[in-house]
Amino acid sequence: MRKIIRFFWRLFLGLILFSLFLVFLYKWVPVKLTPLMVIRSIESYQNGSEIRINHNWEPIENISKNLQLAVICSEDQNFLIHNGFDLKAIEKAIENNKKGKRVKGGSTISQQTAKNVFLWPERSWLRKGLEVYFTFLIEHIWGKERIMEVYLNSIEMGNSIYGAEAASQYWFKKSTSKLSPSEAASIAAILPNPRKYKARPASNYIQSRVNWIVKQMGYFGKLNYEIAHVK
Repeated sequence: MRKIIRFFWRLFLGLILFSLFLVFLYKWVPVKLTPLMVIRSIESYQNGSEIRINHNWEPIENISKNLQLAVICSEDQNFLIHNGFDLKAIEKAIENNKKGKRVKGGSTISQQTAKNVFLWPERSWLRKGLEVYFTFLIEHIWGKERIMEVYLNSIEMGNSIYGAEAASQYWFKKSTSKLSPSEAASIAAILPNPRKYKARPASNYIQSRVNWIVKQMGYFGKLNYEIAHVK
């Protein structure tokens, strides 16, 4: 019995140390491959489709400030001030779910980044618990600038399209550094379901989201937003 307990204790410590190693590694090293990319590739193989991963890492200074601002306004307006978890958004999501409204998770950009880089997309209590753990780590080890950099380089922005540069080239045939506010808002608008929605040409629903995001960008920009100075 002691041997079994000792084995699981060592396994637990090993997993903790490995997770810390990965978090510290990705503080400096570009994230070239995520679990979601692997899962999508396996799904394509099983369906007999072409396996494609359209992904180009770009440092934060090469990513349009318009896109950084657009994703904050559309996904997580408290990103710069919360510690990884937006408690008000979580409470609101719980209330909406209780009322039978469309399920909303209340996930922050930090939580989405933790999930994309370290975990799998399937919803479960185990994954949620690990998401909390990794979110706590990246908030304290990476900081906001690095979280935004990894987020914009790893999230799904279309079928087999990952990250800002690949999305900019695919949707608007230009580098992410040259995105206009409306183009950036168009990419941000499809993030809730990037495999279903299109940034261009935009449906009436997506265009309404784009218009809302652009307005929010105007309001938020007046608050002296500058992600590059947030550590």
